[in-house]
Amino acid sequence: MNIDSFITYLKTERRYSPYTLMAYENDLRQFIDFREELNRAGKASEKEERQIRQWIVNMMEEGISARSVKRKISALNSYYRFLLRSGIISFNPLSRVALPKSGKRLPGFIPEDKLDFLLDEVEFGDDFNGARNRLLIEMLYFTGMRRSELIGLKNNDVNISGMTIKVLGKGGKERLIPVGNAFSHTLSEYTGRKASEFGNLLPSDPFFVTNSNRRLYPEMVYRIVRKYLRMVTTGDKRSPHTLRHSFATHMLNHGADLNAIKELLGHASLSATQVYTHNSFEKLKKVYKQAHPRA
Repeated sequence: MNIDSFITYLKTERRYSPYTLMAYENDLRQFIDFREELNRAGKASEKEERQIRQWIVNMMEEGISARSVKRKISALNSYYRFLLRSGIISFNPLSRVALPKSGKRLPGFIPEDKLDFLLDEVEFGDDFNGARNRLLIEMLYFTGMRRSELIGLKNNDVNISGMTIKVLGKGGKERLIPVGNAFSHTLSEYTGRKASEFGNLLPSDPFFVTNSNRRLYPEMVYRIVRKYLRMVTTGDKRSPHTLRHSFATHMLNHGADLNAIKELLGHASLSATQVYTHNSFEKLKKVYKQAHPRA
């Protein structure tokens, strides 16, 4: 089961992000390792669909959520479809495998008052780290961009005078995100400190960098976000994606058009954006119960 050509296809033809490629490769290699364990134990079936069912059962027994199992099987299914198109196999074994059902999860978000407190009251520091960390939090919340999109930003993607940010989203699709006056001030503060810290800034250089002027990496972004969200919430959802969800939910609650939110988030279809209407509806129900005299 050689997956190198498949990963190359996803990288060159589908233009998947490095983090998506890594996730696909990890999922596929986990299946390979599981099959090898079955072979060593003499328990491997000749039928590949049965091996897949054994893998699913094993993951469920280890406590892996149905949602995560479905994601791993989705990666495996993409690989089999690639083999079918390439003429390497004539049958997709996953067509005979029933997948576990997972409940629909609503996106977690941070209440507006807590984010207001974080951005208005919490001290980020007056040095380069402080300026970068504040901008990182604001960038995720004020624009709704994904973590991978933030990491991929270059200096010339950020137009402070034009008050826009160019984002390269999934599938290599570009979109422009407008920014407000308050946010542009934070942008100027960061770029000024960055220039004084590292000197000449080339247009194609990474926009967000570490203390050693290297591009930020996913784990560092996660740690920074988690550090500051822990100051305002005790909930489990304290990731960069939580700020993306907060952006969409708060925009919707303040009357933004769903199609506009779709474009800002870079969603391919409106159905992906409609999940935020559930959060908004929960807020409406709460207001109704509090305000209606007979509720």
